[in-house]
Amino acid sequence: MHGSKREDDEHSTPEPDPRSKAWPRVLLSLAIFGMLVGLMIGRLTAPEERVLEQVEVVQGGLDLWFNEEPQLHGENVEGTVAVVFQAEGKAARGQLMLQDKPVGWRLQKSEKGLLLTLVAARPLRGEWAGAQEAGRWRVQVRLHE
Repeated sequence: MHGSKREDDEHSTPEPDPRSKAWPRVLLSLAIFGMLVGLMIGRLTAPEERVLEQVEVVQGGLDLWFNEEPQLHGENVEGTVAVVFQAEGKAARGQLMLQDKPVGWRLQKSEKGLLLTLVAARPLRGEWAGAQEAGRWRVQVRLHE
């Protein structure tokens, strides 16, 4: 066999591939484009993140202001009050007065969200309730001995 011309199907070069070389590239381009469009739609329809905007010390407790209603779970544990909010926010701490006695409070990030802890030298009991006001969500934490 000399050369690469065809003679009775006995030749040294392979037959030309009838499939187009552009088809895998077209499929890959469509897949990437579809993924990008899906990511943009997901970003537009994602719910807004719940954020703690403000903490106010009021008579007998705290008022916490959020941009949307947070899910919360609270407990009275061995004389302290602990409330976990499923929201984002900055850590903070402070002190308030309950019947002319100091109560320390601390807001810190945890695995499940923001953890609010209220501690005093005497046992505390707490109650909390949330309500929407002026387009924001307020959670009131009230303390008593």
